[in-house]
Amino acid sequence: MERHTRQEKLEALGKVLDVLDTLRVKCPWDAKQTNESLRPNTIEEVFELCDALIREEDAEIKKELGDVLLHVFFYSKIGEEKGAFDVADVCDALAAKLIYRHPHVYGNVHADDAHQVEQNWEVIKLKEKDGNRSILAGVPAALPALIKAFRVQEKASNAGFDWEKPADVWEKVREEIGEFSVEAEGFPGKDEVSAAQHARMEEEMGDLMFSLVNAARLYGISPENALERANKKFISRFNYLEGRAKEQGRKLNEMSLDEMEALWQESKKKE
Repeated sequence: MERHTRQEKLEALGKVLDVLDTLRVKCPWDAKQTNESLRPNTIEEVFELCDALIREEDAEIKKELGDVLLHVFFYSKIGEEKGAFDVADVCDALAAKLIYRHPHVYGNVHADDAHQVEQNWEVIKLKEKDGNRSILAGVPAALPALIKAFRVQEKASNAGFDWEKPADVWEKVREEIGEFSVEAEGFPGKDEVSAAQHARMEEEMGDLMFSLVNAARLYGISPENALERANKKFISRFNYLEGRAKEQGRKLNEMSLDEMEALWQESKKKE
């Protein structure tokens, strides 16, 4: 890959800003966009970037990063038109925040490792809010539940509330499995279960999943990435199973579980 100079990078960013300025005036679609209208597109673009990242496809990552960057510039352009802020203000605020939150680099605070840096960050963030917000208040309420569980556990850990060693978490996982099993005893089926039993099972399943997220965190594993890799693996194997069934002129719902299991094991050998 050709390495670009700092000047070339700045010129490339300027070119995108120039193109956006032109589109905002001359393109009917771009001209009518607002923060609200762009928001769903932004969410979609971020998810597409996340998909490219987990697949580690550099060409797609580059493309999706460009799409996300466009949205950052677009919101900045809208802010400029409103007289609220422009892209320079966005960059200045970001640079200032990065410097303030890295006193171990720009100041005289000491940090031996990444965990100590995270602990320092939690203290800094509370100071930014004059100490009026709780440690967990910084976790966005709209985060998907799996990511939210990881983030609240991470923040609690940075405050010192954590297991002494990773292996300790497994006792909690086993405890939660047992509690779910108790509530699920005599389960009549999802269509016949009472509302009360369903509620108790849901609560215990939530506790179990929360403890597994904790285990992943303690072992340095992103539960979101791990689950997505499992999703992709399942989809690949199931697609193979379905394809082999079609080759035999059959439908999956016409096959026995043993027949499907044989094809499933066959798919694993193909990986």
